[in-house]
Amino acid sequence: MSRLKDWLRQQAQNPRGNLRLLLSGAGLFFCGVGGISMAQYSLPPGLKAELLALAGLILTIAGSILALIGYLSLSVLRIWHILDDDDEQHRDPPP
Repeated sequence: MSRLKDWLRQQAQNPRGNLRLLLSGAGLFFCGVGGISMAQYSLPPGLKAELLALAGLILTIAGSILALIGYLSLSVLRIWHILDDDDEQHRDPPP
């Protein structure tokens, strides 16, 4: 449990990495939606269109998961980090 809490604390202190996760997840999501749209409207019905739609669906799901992790890390973990009582024990003492 302590390792999980340390990992969550580390994630909360990395807003640049969390924003990168959010933006890359959004990019993957929109690439997947573009692939699904292209399969639906640009390609004739057949195996290629179905495979492209499947790849788009996989990209959409992966992008959604990455964006969700990034968003939660930016918002909820940051609030948790501010309210965490144990955080004072892990900070370096002032000089």
